[in-house]
Amino acid sequence: MKIACVQMDIAFGEPDVNFEKVEAYLKEAAANGAETIVLPEMWNTGYALTELETLADGDGRTLKFLQNFAKQHGVNIVGGSVSTKKQDGFYNTMYVVDKNGSLVSEYDKAHRFGLMDEHIHLEEGAGLGTFELEGTVCGGVICYDIRFPEWIRTQALNGAKVIFVPAEWPEARIDHWRILLQARAIENQCFIVAVNRIGRDPKNEFGGSSMVIAPWGEIRLDMAKQEGIGYAEIELAEVAEVRKRIPVFADRREKLYMKFK
Repeated sequence: MKIACVQMDIAFGEPDVNFEKVEAYLKEAAANGAETIVLPEMWNTGYALTELETLADGDGRTLKFLQNFAKQHGVNIVGGSVSTKKQDGFYNTMYVVDKNGSLVSEYDKAHRFGLMDEHIHLEEGAGLGTFELEGTVCGGVICYDIRFPEWIRTQALNGAKVIFVPAEWPEARIDHWRILLQARAIENQCFIVAVNRIGRDPKNEFGGSSMVIAPWGEIRLDMAKQEGIGYAEIELAEVAEVRKRIPVFADRREKLYMKFK
């Protein structure tokens, strides 16, 4: 699977600008032979959380845009995440569409990050976020979710061999980002495809370092702070090879864990 990671700056509170920029990157990635294109977190609005009433996607604009592009160009798109307006409030939502333009996953961020006021402005998700692309079970989580290893393990236990992580992770804690992602790949013996934004908003500077990490923990792509598209080829057979080499999943003692829950 050829992966394209779109590491970009996001115009704060300007959806039209961001849609135009994302479309250009999608076209570039598709022209370069990408099979699956991954976008960063909240790419439509950035963290303009106090303006969600007027800015959040409430009419399906993002999903229609992603579906039309995917079908036209024959690519899978892990649509990062966008701010959405639903009946019961605002959400941080990841759409995944396959190359036929079909929606295969709609995941709302499970863990809200208080330091960026998500708990004030956004509702928490309740879905698992696993899906299939090209016959492979994958998972999707968003940014802060990676600090909860039990959540990533739940996706792995449900068959995920690749876990996608869109983010707006600040530069101040970029070392945590890198270490946590490697740990999640190693402990779950899966690929991690993580796409962070770069640039600034009124409150934060963001650290980039979008990465593709193999099941053994090797970093196959590291974009540092360069804006643009990074490409990586992943061989899914590596997951089975690593899991056979050290059979972590077979050696789990779930009854013991539940005893002390």
